[in-house]
Amino acid sequence: MTSGARPGLPRPALMLVTDSARRPDGGERIGHIVREAVCGGVNIVQLREKHLSGAQLIDLGRAVRDAIDGRALFFVNGDVEAAIALSADGVHLPEDGAAIADVRARVGERVLISRAVHSIDAARRAEREGVDLLQLGTIFETASKPGVQPLGIEGVRAVCAAVRLPVIAIGGISAANAADVLAAGAAGVAAIGAIFDAEEPRAAAAALAASIGLRAPLAAER
Repeated sequence: MTSGARPGLPRPALMLVTDSARRPDGGERIGHIVREAVCGGVNIVQLREKHLSGAQLIDLGRAVRDAIDGRALFFVNGDVEAAIALSADGVHLPEDGAAIADVRARVGERVLISRAVHSIDAARRAEREGVDLLQLGTIFETASKPGVQPLGIEGVRAVCAAVRLPVIAIGGISAANAADVLAAGAAGVAAIGAIFDAEEPRAAAAALAASIGLRAPLAAER
């Protein structure tokens, strides 16, 4: 990837995390879902498709990138080579994933690097490593992480107070609780089911956006 300035993180951030495996159509409409979500106010899309091969991920990533059409940041989860091939704005790494210095050497200076964290210690460690932002979970009970003890609002508050990095909260996020998460210090929220499972993804995204004071883009009127 080329050198240059890293993109700024939108504030507040509203991230859609994809999961085509949960769709009855097998993800065939993923481009439509992403396009509608961005029109509804999503300003970051994270391609998270752990069941796909690298080649399949890149193919799907092209469709997602086209659907975004430059109106939101585009992150790839876990696969650094796919992020490079897709000229992604960011790459998201698991808590126990590759060393940040090694990833930075691969992706260059213009790409945002995110790390998943689940505790204060992990958040502080990621900050020392030099990540650009944190993705904190699981905040509330969610079908995506059955059996996981949620951190709750107090967990968000504690982690945000412990680091200077922007924190995006994930796990059971909805229009009913997103504002509380931001009030606890988070820079944004990420959703999977609240948008991806919705019959009308644009309306679902718009409800989330409104709950955190984020206005849907003018593109939604097109």
